[in-house]
Amino acid sequence: MAKVPWMITALALVAGVLLDLFAPQPYEGLPLLAAAPLVAGATLSFRSALAIVCVTCVVSVGVDVERGRPATPLFVDLAVVGLIGVLALAVNRLIVRQGRDLALARDVAEAVQRAVLPDPPGSAGPLAVAAGYTAAQAEARIGGDFFAVQETPFGVRMIIGDVRGKGIAAVAAVAVAIGAFRHEAEYASTLVTLGQRMDEAMARAAAGSGPVASTEGFTTAVLAEVSADGEVLSLVNRGHPPPYLVLDGQIERLDPTAPQLPLGLGLGDLTPADSVPADVVRLPPGASLLLVTDGVTEARDKRGTFYDPIASERMRRRFSDPDALVDALTKDVGRWTEGERADDMAILAVTRRHRPPRAA
Repeated sequence: MAKVPWMITALALVAGVLLDLFAPQPYEGLPLLAAAPLVAGATLSFRSALAIVCVTCVVSVGVDVERGRPATPLFVDLAVVGLIGVLALAVNRLIVRQGRDLALARDVAEAVQRAVLPDPPGSAGPLAVAAGYTAAQAEARIGGDFFAVQETPFGVRMIIGDVRGKGIAAVAAVAVAIGAFRHEAEYASTLVTLGQRMDEAMARAAAGSGPVASTEGFTTAVLAEVSADGEVLSLVNRGHPPPYLVLDGQIERLDPTAPQLPLGLGLGDLTPADSVPADVVRLPPGASLLLVTDGVTEARDKRGTFYDPIASERMRRRFSDPDALVDALTKDVGRWTEGERADDMAILAVTRRHRPPRAA
């Protein structure tokens, strides 16, 4: 691929010379000669572009001398090629400067993303933990998907969610969501209460940032809690894709008993805390809880068919740890979409150990 700009530049230069020498009047190759510096300025380094400009000027003069053109047309052609060459060099400097600015912006964006969304711990209580984040585009490192895992007096609590939106506004909303989760997870006695308190915190933050339409700025999320002994798994789904229970090559989708509204809409007061209890299932030793964002469930193949981990043969095997599960799912979605993704993809997996961790 690195040779392509050189080939196009050389082709424009040679074609321009041939047209100037052999094309019938009044046709001539000056436009193609002038295109060579433009291609070089847009695709090559500054030194290479400068060399192409100089060569093109020399070639222009040489061709005019060969054709026996008078001095005035010769200098006009040289002025045209030279002026276009100067513009091409100016374009080259602008492209280089914009590239540096973009690289700096990407680095800052990645630093912000890592500060707001640090990697979860490798273990928490009776669980082994793994997570993965894949941006829809390599250039877009800031998104609205997030996850967190935290040991609390009530067990290990975790969240995965998706803020509607992109960019800095999405990162600000993610910071509010994770901050509210980490604070309230220590004090809320139930997952339902935790969800309500997060809803209130996010609604206050949205109201404080200015007028926001009620249909925008919301956050879908799944809140999960694993008891201290690892036996009991509780789930509260706030409008998010359901998680999966993975055990011995079998995958089961854990659909919510009662659908609930996303977080951040400020409607928590409409639902009493105890009216919609958390869903409770057993978490056997070796079982994994797999939480995903819609970048997984809404991934499509070339025919427009949605990806379904339950229907995938590659996911029907035993996974020794959550890292292997996250890696397998990420690769399987990549195969399904052939590398084309329309949305960011976040994956959080926790596996109950067969043996409890040794006390320090």
